[in-house]
Amino acid sequence: MSSWNRLIRFVKDNGAESFGEPCIETDQQLTDQLAKNELWAIALNGPSAVGPLVRGDKVHVHALRDILKPNDVPIVRCIGLNYMKHIQEGGRKPPPYPSVFLKPSTTIAGFDEDIPIPTIAQDGTVDYEGELAVVIGKTGKDIPKSSALDFVAGYCVANDVSARGWQRDPSKAGVVPQWCFSKGFDKFAPLGPMLVAPSLVGNASDLHLRTLVNGEERQNTSTGDLLFGVEEIVSFCSQGTTLEAGTVILTGTPSGVAMGMKEPKYLNDGDVVE
Repeated sequence: MSSWNRLIRFVKDNGAESFGEPCIETDQQLTDQLAKNELWAIALNGPSAVGPLVRGDKVHVHALRDILKPNDVPIVRCIGLNYMKHIQEGGRKPPPYPSVFLKPSTTIAGFDEDIPIPTIAQDGTVDYEGELAVVIGKTGKDIPKSSALDFVAGYCVANDVSARGWQRDPSKAGVVPQWCFSKGFDKFAPLGPMLVAPSLVGNASDLHLRTLVNGEERQNTSTGDLLFGVEEIVSFCSQGTTLEAGTVILTGTPSGVAMGMKEPKYLNDGDVVE
């Protein structure tokens, strides 16, 4: 449904901001060419990443900007316990249907932003969760699985930042794990800088997801380990519920999070997550 294969938001040499399709053949070339000041893009003019965009000229990319901002996203829907190995490291049983929780749009952050940890969550249990994110391109409800990809604008990477104390500590969360508050603090859902359309990667079932903390690999998994795939997630989340254009769906994290370690390596002030 998208008029582009890859989409960025960027600053032109004249200081104007625009959407555009980067002139690259592989995703890695985005950062490589930007670092060399050799990145170019076909300008795509319009107010929204998920709305109609008018093709313009080929222009030089001066700097990248956040592909989505909080006011572009009506809500963030998240799927918990959706990678088989992650379910196993958490000592859980696979759920019969996708486990859905919500983050507010204020959790949306840019790819290079600092993530503030609020005072209430500074207990040393903040965790990373590298994830595949799905961005809904058009509004729908009761979407059948067979046409779910028609409603997907594109995919990007995301980090479902989590305050584990407020999620699982009985003295804070009670006897039932508490998901929304513990994962819903401001800027707790940073997104990567580029959307990639289904025209390039289909249903995203064979992608490679890696998470690094200060250069150390923590997660390394194929999206083929997903319990529920993109079509099933989009369809399920839309049952009796309107999925608005711009909605971001985080599809779950694979194994390798700090919480699953014998000696958890939670995040500290100044850590860099990629």
